[in-house]
Amino acid sequence: MTNSEKFKSRPILLLIAGAKGAVASTIAVAVAAMRKDSEAILPSLITRNSFPYLGPPQAIYVAGWDTQTAELTRCIKNHGVLPENLWKPHRTDIEDTVIAGAAPLDQSLLDQIEHLMQDIRTFRDKHPDARPVLINLLPANVQMNLDRYESLSHFLSEIEPMAFPDLAYALAAIRSGVPVVNFTPNYFEVPMIVREAVKQNVPIAGYDGKTGQTYLKVVLASAFKARNLYVDGWYSLNILGNTDGKNLMDPDRAAGKVANKTNLLDDILGYPVGRQYNAPSHKVHIDYYPPRGDAKEAWDVIDFQGMFGLPMSIRLNFQGRDSILAAPMVLDLARWMAVLKMTGRSGAIPELGFYFKKPLGENPPLSFQDQILSLEALEKECDVKLTGEEG
Repeated sequence: MTNSEKFKSRPILLLIAGAKGAVASTIAVAVAAMRKDSEAILPSLITRNSFPYLGPPQAIYVAGWDTQTAELTRCIKNHGVLPENLWKPHRTDIEDTVIAGAAPLDQSLLDQIEHLMQDIRTFRDKHPDARPVLINLLPANVQMNLDRYESLSHFLSEIEPMAFPDLAYALAAIRSGVPVVNFTPNYFEVPMIVREAVKQNVPIAGYDGKTGQTYLKVVLASAFKARNLYVDGWYSLNILGNTDGKNLMDPDRAAGKVANKTNLLDDILGYPVGRQYNAPSHKVHIDYYPPRGDAKEAWDVIDFQGMFGLPMSIRLNFQGRDSILAAPMVLDLARWMAVLKMTGRSGAIPELGFYFKKPLGENPPLSFQDQILSLEALEKECDVKLTGEEG
């Protein structure tokens, strides 16, 4: 008997914080659609042919939390990501999705954690055979310095939960033994929380999902580095008209996302862009533009130098659909985390840097080539651990 035969094929249970947002509601439709027409969704999943010991990729359920009181189908319609002909045929399945109210903000962080842990038990009781994974899709917050807390008990007693609601969901999941995917720019994976994840044998992946413009920036920056082409400056502008775009008009909330988009380039190239000017020449701007809705647009102007220092440039115009790009990444990450939990991995998983603007863990892969190789190596590692076979 191979090791894989010891593992019963089980579905995945997505526990989504922010379950009625644009990305999460798109995921709910995709999950429902896969049950009837898997070929509409599966080709977008990188892991569709991976992890045979996990079960088919369409074996997924969705539950979660949100502050919105409107029905999920109403939220799907309001977001305008998907035309009605794509989600209405799955209305019954979508309406069966169990979404609880958000953790009460007037409670202490400890009380919120206990409240959410009870919700997690309820969700798991409804799907007792499923492997749960928490997906954090909450809005961008004002960044906080969590490193100043010396211990978890000190942190739990002093933190103001209203300022950073993500913390309650992450810690409730960790203490429930549930893997955590942080797809937001809200950084909470400080050493103290990672240690708690290791203690509870829980893997964490994050942070800040790399969906569109930044994904292309990693590809191009890796190509410039491979050819020893010197990047002199890079100007990036994003316009989007969804809730995320509106939320990011608050400079304090946008600071984390802009920093992640900006720092990533220097990390890949190995030098600060603009050093010859003694000032940064990598500029990133995000603007809320309501007519675009979820269909964001990005412009990049890239100035670089070749031999003799002669200047060249690239102009890039990217028109994407924010939630359509993000949803399959979340589904892939959920499958990765379920498998990593099966292998016994815990704490931050740097090998999943392909999916994030600011990957967690020690020495995460930075260039596009290294990120692809890292994913391939991680999959082989999981296969060997769970099947006992190589190749």
